[in-house]
Amino acid sequence: MNLTLEKQLTLKIERIFETLGFDPALSLLKPSDRPDLSDFQCNGALALAKTLKQNPRLIGEAIAKQLQQDETIDFVSVDGPGFVNIKLKNAFIAKTMNNMASDERLNCPLTSQPKTIVMDFGGPNVAKALHVGHLRSAVIGESIRRILAFVGHKVISDVHFGDWGTPMGMILSEIILKDGDLSKVSSYNIDDISEFYKKANIRCKEDEKAKETARQITAELQNGNQEYFKAWQHLRSVSIKAVKANYDELEAHFDLWLGESDAHDMCSEIVKMCEKKGLSEVDDGATIIRLEEKNKPMPPAILVKSDGGYGYQVTDIATIKMRVDDLKADEIIYVVDKRQSLHFEQVFEVSKLLGLSEHTLLEHVGFGTVNGKDGKPFKTRDGGVMNLNDLIELSKDKVRSSMPKENEVQGYDKNRIEKLVSQVAMAAIKFQDLKNPVQSGYVFELDDFAKFDGKTGPYIQYAIARINSIIRKASSNNLLEDDILIETNDERDLALKLTLFENAVFRAAKNKEPSIIADYAYNLAQLFSSFYNSCPIMGAETKQVAQSRLKLARLVRDTLRLSLYLLGIEAPEEMLKSNN
Repeated sequence: MNLTLEKQLTLKIERIFETLGFDPALSLLKPSDRPDLSDFQCNGALALAKTLKQNPRLIGEAIAKQLQQDETIDFVSVDGPGFVNIKLKNAFIAKTMNNMASDERLNCPLTSQPKTIVMDFGGPNVAKALHVGHLRSAVIGESIRRILAFVGHKVISDVHFGDWGTPMGMILSEIILKDGDLSKVSSYNIDDISEFYKKANIRCKEDEKAKETARQITAELQNGNQEYFKAWQHLRSVSIKAVKANYDELEAHFDLWLGESDAHDMCSEIVKMCEKKGLSEVDDGATIIRLEEKNKPMPPAILVKSDGGYGYQVTDIATIKMRVDDLKADEIIYVVDKRQSLHFEQVFEVSKLLGLSEHTLLEHVGFGTVNGKDGKPFKTRDGGVMNLNDLIELSKDKVRSSMPKENEVQGYDKNRIEKLVSQVAMAAIKFQDLKNPVQSGYVFELDDFAKFDGKTGPYIQYAIARINSIIRKASSNNLLEDDILIETNDERDLALKLTLFENAVFRAAKNKEPSIIADYAYNLAQLFSSFYNSCPIMGAETKQVAQSRLKLARLVRDTLRLSLYLLGIEAPEEMLKSNN
C-alpha cells in the first residue's frame, strides 16, 4: 500500500519525536490552516510544552531543525508559540501522485481495526408509501454503509421493516369491516392495502371503538392467531416487493430484510430477563422499566402494554440481542430521524442494564428534516407528506427539461436519455441531502438543486464527464499519459488536494458524516476547473507536460468518481445539456 503525503510526513515526524525523546503520540500533524504559507503544520510543540514544562517555541525550533535535514522538505518555519510549518518539495508531491494514480484505492489504506458493524436504516412500514423522511434515512445510511465498507469494516445492513405494530391491526380490521372476513386478502395489491391503511388511520383517529378493535387484533396477531398471521404474511410480502422497488431506484442496499416481527419470539425472553434482574414492574396493567433521570426527564420504557402487546422499545431491545448473538456485532448504528433520540436513549439504557451491549457500541445517527421554503417539513400542495415517488418524478421532470430530446444527440435514443435523466436527478437529490451535516435539516429547492454549476451533484458529474471528454480527445490525438510533474502553483494545489482524499474518507468514516466527502468532492472539482483554465493539456508547451497533466486529470476523474460512489451517486460517462 502506497502512503499519502500526510502519512509519510507523519512517520517522519514521529521518528524525529523519538530521536528527541518526545512522545510520538503528541506529534499532531494536520493540513495547514494557512495553505498560502505551508502545506502541513505540526502543533505537537504546544502539547509537549505542557508535559515537559518547557518553552513551546524552543521545542518547535528543535523539531524544525531536524525536519530541515529531510531532502523531501522544501522549507520549515516556526511561527507564534511553536507552530511548525512545513512545505514539501514538488518532486516529493509528484512521486506521491504517481503512486496514487497506480493504486486502485487511491492510497487509501484499510483500517487496522476492522469491526463487524450492523447498520439499521430505511425503516419502512407495511402498506405505507415511502416519503421524504425515508429518503434521508436511505440516502445517508447507504452512504455511511459504503464509506465504512470501503475503509475495511464488515458492514451488515438491515432495513428493519415496520411489520408488527398497531398499523397491522388497523389494516386487518379495515379489511374485515369491508369484506366481513379476511377471505379476499390475498387478492389485494399494494395500492389496495395502502388505501385500507389510509381509511383505517382516519377511522381510528375519529372512533375510539375502532382504535380498540385494531389494538385487540394486533395483540391477537402477535399472540399467534393463525387467521390473522396468514393474512399478515400476504400484506408483508406485497409491501416488501413495493418497497424494494423504491430502494432499488435509490440504490440503497440491504443485506437483511428483517422486521419487527422477526424479533417477536425474543421479546418474551427480554421481558423475563428484566423480571429476573428486578428491573421491571407492573404499572396500571403494563410492564415497564423506570429509568434514571440524568439532567432531563426520562419516561419509563414499556415492555408489555396493558393490552398484552409488546411495546416499541422491547422490540428494539430484542433486536439488539439478536444482532449481538447472531451477527456478532461490534457496533450497531441506527440512521433514524433525530426526533427519535429519546426512544434510542431508552433502548440503549435498558440494553446496558441487561448487559446486552457490554462489548457492542450502540450509536444513533440522528438526521434533521427535509424542509420546504417555509422552513417546515416538506409537504405536497394539499398539505400531505411528500411521497418519495412523487419527489423523484418532480426531480426527473426538472432535469428532463434541461436535457436534449431523444435523437437530438447522435447515439442517444429515448432509453439512453431517460437513463441519464435518472442518474442526474438522483445525483441532485442525494447530493443536496449529503452536502449538509447529517444532524441539520435542509431546504429542498427544486429550482436550484439540479443546476450544473454551484455545489450540486450534477456539477461534480459534469466535471467527471468533462475529464472523460479530455481523455477521449487525447486518445484520438495519440497522446498517452506519463509521469506526473509538479511545476506550476495550480498543479501543486490540485495535487495537494488529491492527497487529502484519504483524510476526508477516514474523517467521514469516524464521524459517520458523508458531508465531509461531499465537500471534498466539490472543492476538488472547483480546483480542477481552475487548473484546467490555466494549465492546458492539449495545448501544453511540451509533450511531456501534456502527458503529465493528462495523468493528473485522470487521477482527479478517478478520485471524483470514487467520491461519488461513496455518496451513492453514479457518474455518467457523458453529460448533455439542451441548447434551448
